[in-house]
Order: sequence, then C-alpha cells, then structure tokens
Amino acid sequence: MSPPSPHGPTRDVVLVGASAGGVEALRALAAGLPVDLPATVLVVLHVPPSGANALAAILDRSGPLPARPARHGEPLRHGEVLVAVPDHHLLLRDDHVVLSTGPRENGHRPAVDPLFRSAARAVGPRAIGVVLSGTLDDGAAGLVAVRAQGGLGVVQDPADALYDGMPRAALEVAGPEHVVPLADLPGLLTRLVRQPAPERPESPEPLDEEVAVSEFDLGPLESDDHPGEPSGYSCPDCSGVLWRIEDHGALRFRCRVGHAWSPESLQEQQTSELDSALWIALRSLEERAALSRELGQRAAEDGHRLTATRFLDRATETSEAARAIRGLLTSRAVRTDEGNG
Repeated sequence: MSPPSPHGPTRDVVLVGASAGGVEALRALAAGLPVDLPATVLVVLHVPPSGANALAAILDRSGPLPARPARHGEPLRHGEVLVAVPDHHLLLRDDHVVLSTGPRENGHRPAVDPLFRSAARAVGPRAIGVVLSGTLDDGAAGLVAVRAQGGLGVVQDPADALYDGMPRAALEVAGPEHVVPLADLPGLLTRLVRQPAPERPESPEPLDEEVAVSEFDLGPLESDDHPGEPSGYSCPDCSGVLWRIEDHGALRFRCRVGHAWSPESLQEQQTSELDSALWIALRSLEERAALSRELGQRAAEDGHRLTATRFLDRATETSEAARAIRGLLTSRAVRTDEGNG
C-alpha cells in the first residue's frame, strides 16, 4: 500500500468501467497516463465468463503503468492498473482487492456498478469513477454512489465514444463533475488524483447492504427488512420477484438471490427473451403447418375429403400466424439496425 500523503488523503483510487468499444478507449487512456501516477487504477470491462484474461496484457503494452489481473486480498498500490478477471466481480474492502463470484449485475460478472459501489463504501471521497464507451447503462447507478460518498464522477463525452449508451446514461443519471473527450481524459485524471480528498460523509446502510450482496453475503436479502419494494417484474436470471430500489434518483432492481438490473439492462434482457420466445413460436407454427399439410394430403389421397379439408384449413391458418410472427421479427430487426446505425 502506498504511504499516505503528508497533506492528507488524495483522490488516489481511479475506477474505470467500459463495455463495447471499451478496449480501444482503455488503450488510449493507458497510453496517456504518466508512469509516476500517484493513484491505483482499477478496470472493469464486460467480458463473458469463459473469456480470456487478455485485457491486462493489452493495457500493460499500451502505456507506462504496469497492468495485470487483480488478485484477491492484495493491497492497493499507486502506479498500478488492476484489471477485473472473467466471472468475478472486482470489489474493494479496506484498501484491499476482493474478487467475488456474487450475483451477476445487469447480466454481467464482472460488472461496473459493484466496483463503483464497493469503492464508494471503502474509500469514499478518494474515489474517481470513470465511465467509458459501452452500451446500455451499467455504471450509472454506481457513479451515483461514488458521488454520494464524496467521490468524483468523470464520463467520456458520449459524442466521442464508439458506443454512447453507458456514457449517456451516466451523464443523465449521475450528473458527473467532468464530461470530456477521450483525448483529454489522461490529463484530467493526472490533475484530479493530486487533489486533496474532502471529508467523508456517513455511509448509508443500503450501500453497505448492497456491497455485502456483491460479496455473496446474502444476509441482507434473507432478512425481513428487504431494501426497496416489490416491483411486479420478474428477474430474467432466476424468475424471482424483483424489488425496486431508488437511490439519489437512480432506479434499479434486485431479486431475492441478489441479481441486479438497471432499467435499460432489464428492458434489453426482456427484449432478448421476447425474441427467443417469438422464434420458438415461429418454429412450432411452421412445424404444425407442415404436419397439417402432410396429413391433409394423405387424407385426400385416401378419399377422405372432409378430413383433408380440415387439415388443409388448419395448415393455412397456422401458416398465416407464422407469417405474422415472421413479419414482427423482421420489423424488430429493422428497427434494431436503424437504432444502431
């Protein structure tokens, strides 16, 4: 652990979250940071559970600061970049790293929000939360927690990001102090990490509970005093009831076993499940229509006119229903392409 500043604590913990387009942004950030940066940089990039842990090597080659995968229990040291490993949340506790297999958030593990919330609780005003390129809104609620505990919020200018979803959500929900293009980010952080950290506000109980859930302590969720209120929605991961939680204007949802969802991530997952259900329905209808036609033809060949008519009518009705679902899927695909264009 780096020695404390003789002038008191500084903003020496930089938290960086990214998703789609994040590798390019992280490489540019790493290239611009000085070798004597008086801070620790912790990075979360959305990667699949089976993904290779290659980001640390990429960032290590990109700039002067050494970058490596985070290790459970290690202390924070200035001048290092610690990268979240696949299938583990990267968290902080008492200036030490915690790797957790706690419940997924926004469909991800690692996710950005757990890191930001745990750092807000662990280091308070010393934290600087940075949201880079990515889709949807992971990181927005976490940045709210960072700022509520005296830390700073920094967001890549959405117009400058390859994917503006995460920066735009963080900008709208968290109200960060700084919104800058990527080219200006290293210089800004180099100045901010030298600033003295203000007095730390009291950590609210809900923040402690949510960080405990990320660490796989489900005690807060098993108690009768559950945070939030029932939403009427079900969790896409486990089908349990989702509880609605509002914190400084940021809305999110969490189920009894701990899965957490931001509004956009929940809606995206519901859309994905709807698409899957429509494709299953289309396949079933196509198979039913084909079987009805076959049975109708066989009945006609055997001279059973009424039976043949019934089966062929059923095939026509089923084909029309399949055509309607196919048209719906096609129109949804066109709208998605237009939205991504």
